[in-house]
Amino acid sequence: MLNTKNILETIHMIDQQHLDIRTVTMGISLRDCADSDAKKACGRIYDKICRKAENLVSTAENIDREFGIPIVNKRISVTPMALVAEASDTEDYVPFAIALDKAAKNCGVNFIGGYSALVQKGFTVGDRRLIASLPDALAATDIVCASVNVASTKAGISMDAVAEMGRTIKRIAERTADTGCSGCAKFVVFANAVEDNPFMAGAFHGVGEPECVINVGVSGPGVVHHALTKVPGATFDVVAETIKKTAFHITRMGQMVAQEAARRLDVPFGIVDLSLAPTPAIGDSVARILEEMGLEVCGTHGTTAALALLNDAVKKGGVMASSHVGGLSGAFIPVSEDEGMIAAATSGALCLDKLEAMTCVCSVGLDMIAVPGDTPAETLSAIIADEAAVGVCNNKTTAVRIIPAIGKNVGDTVEFGGLLGTAPVMPVHPYSSEAFIQRGGRIPAPLQSLRN
Repeated sequence: MLNTKNILETIHMIDQQHLDIRTVTMGISLRDCADSDAKKACGRIYDKICRKAENLVSTAENIDREFGIPIVNKRISVTPMALVAEASDTEDYVPFAIALDKAAKNCGVNFIGGYSALVQKGFTVGDRRLIASLPDALAATDIVCASVNVASTKAGISMDAVAEMGRTIKRIAERTADTGCSGCAKFVVFANAVEDNPFMAGAFHGVGEPECVINVGVSGPGVVHHALTKVPGATFDVVAETIKKTAFHITRMGQMVAQEAARRLDVPFGIVDLSLAPTPAIGDSVARILEEMGLEVCGTHGTTAALALLNDAVKKGGVMASSHVGGLSGAFIPVSEDEGMIAAATSGALCLDKLEAMTCVCSVGLDMIAVPGDTPAETLSAIIADEAAVGVCNNKTTAVRIIPAIGKNVGDTVEFGGLLGTAPVMPVHPYSSEAFIQRGGRIPAPLQSLRN
């Protein structure tokens, strides 16, 4: 339950340390919207989203006002659209994306996620049609986010899907070149995607989820950084304990907001995602937390170990504060969305290889990274394959959200604005991966997948 004491404990964090609820996300099942007539299906999708989420924004705004807890984003996630649209007798899936966009705008949310396909073991007809539509769908919409899951620990890595993702990302970049290749910022490729993720661009409402649910994503890198400034030179035991206690406070606030939003909307409470999600604002950076531990610049030797400690301590503290923790839950390292990461990448201290190593111990993966616009599709696919291998072999969620910035070269920047920030264009290896990607097929699941 919400109580005044719990609220007051977080007031100074909110006022001075960028603590906020990053998102209240309503998950909505669209499985009952499928229809052989695509126009009827789109109408059902629009009507259901508008009906279920009509009070989402006003409810979140009321909680924000009444309790003084900033709720930055209000979002919607839906059933992977390839599953819904496949019943329709049409090859053009763009109208489904437009229906999502219109419904989300009518509800007043910031983003809607779920224009998605799950192809870790192969493609259905609907999967292929949705993937083929991605460039046009993301160009024709403003707040629709898309994702494709290409690998899992149980299934291995679909290299056919990986190869197609490289080509698709290039097409999305070209199709949205006039807006800074913004379509790529709304598209993520996953391994081991989770069904209850409230964060964009990878949110979708999984088939194991209820009819409708409220999931909340918290944040608070600034709060953790501030806490560590109070223990300068302390041992890592003290550092870990400090982060755990801070994560408890952050997650407790998320739990309170999630329960209150669920109660007011008469929708089940799903999970709290206790991820540390940075922003481009000064004082709200995961990179600066790592540097507070003693690293001169994020990206130098020791960065992976520091991130491992941070991620583990956040999880340990968070699970004590909420009865239902889920989503991705850990520390995000999106380059363009983190002021410290931007600075480290611009200085050359942070490179793609180091970021890949860091993804072994953090949440998600290579996120919001800009590379030269002439990067070959096969190189993009190889980057995705490497990240998928990290996820599959470590039984964790990993992802790639990469922007081949058309007309840009290493040293240039791509401006997205808002939470998406500024992406310095980073170098990729000059050596080809083309023959590797062209092999196709499936990389088998690792031995640890045999757990039954």
